[in-house]
Parts: sequence; structure tokens; C-alpha cells
Amino acid sequence: MTIANRLKDFIDRKGISYDTVEHHRTATSRQSAIAAHVPGSIMAKSVVVHHDRGYALAVVPSTHRIELATLQDVMDKPLGLASEDEVVSLFGDCDVGAVPPIGAAYDVPVVLDESLGDAPEIYFEGGDHKTLVHVSGKDFRDLTKDARHARFSHPAY
Repeated sequence: MTIANRLKDFIDRKGISYDTVEHHRTATSRQSAIAAHVPGSIMAKSVVVHHDRGYALAVVPSTHRIELATLQDVMDKPLGLASEDEVVSLFGDCDVGAVPPIGAAYDVPVVLDESLGDAPEIYFEGGDHKTLVHVSGKDFRDLTKDARHARFSHPAY
């Protein structure tokens, strides 16, 4: 797999230019950033959360951890981490743990951490554990234009 079909179709329909960065198989976004020689601060990591009315993607830099209590306050509802089965049902063309942060391609709302800010470029998982998608910061903001913005993470290291 290179880039997930739904993601590719969505980005192509938007007319966004991107490139892909191949790397050896990794298990986490942080490892992917290291393997691809990408600063973790501009590597967007997606975490699928569930609530009583559905799901959302919480997107933070790979260098950060989500503060679930803060995210619950932001969303004004109790949240939990989605199970692997739930993730597969939402992102069927992606490997578990390699969910792209472009929720609009999957009809999943996005909450984007402010720490990604105005980065000039962003990298993110393309749907497998070997491929990153690279877009300009402006294009990433366009791809996530419907996202809610808030501060709900802290540096992990």
C-alpha cells in the first residue's frame, strides 16, 4: 500500500499537491518521523476517540500526548479511545495505527491541536506503516478547514 484510496481521492479532488515519503515499517507516528528524517513537531498524529454520538479524530504533533480530560472539556462530552475494531470500521482502507488526520475523507470530524499552528509544512501517515504524505502547511489547513482548533496536548519528550 502507498496512500489509502479514500485519502488519495479526497486530496486529488481538492487539487492539493503532495508527495509521499517512503520509510521502513514503523509502529508509531514518532517512529515514522524518525525513520523518514522528519521533525516530529510537524508530523501530525491521529488518535481516534469515541463518544456517545460517534467518533472524532484528535490530531496532535507526534511529539505530543493528548490530554484526554482537556479534550473532553473542549468537546463537552465524555470520550474514550476507539478500539481497533472501531478504527477498522471507520478507516477500512488504512492499517490500524496509520490513520491519516484528514477526517473529511472519512466523514469523521477533526479536533486539531493548536500546537501544529502555522507550520510551513506537515507530514502525516498515508494509511499504512511505510508511507508519509507531505503537504504544505497551507494545504494541510485547507484539508482540515472544518476542524475545531483547541489546545489539548502536551510535549511527550
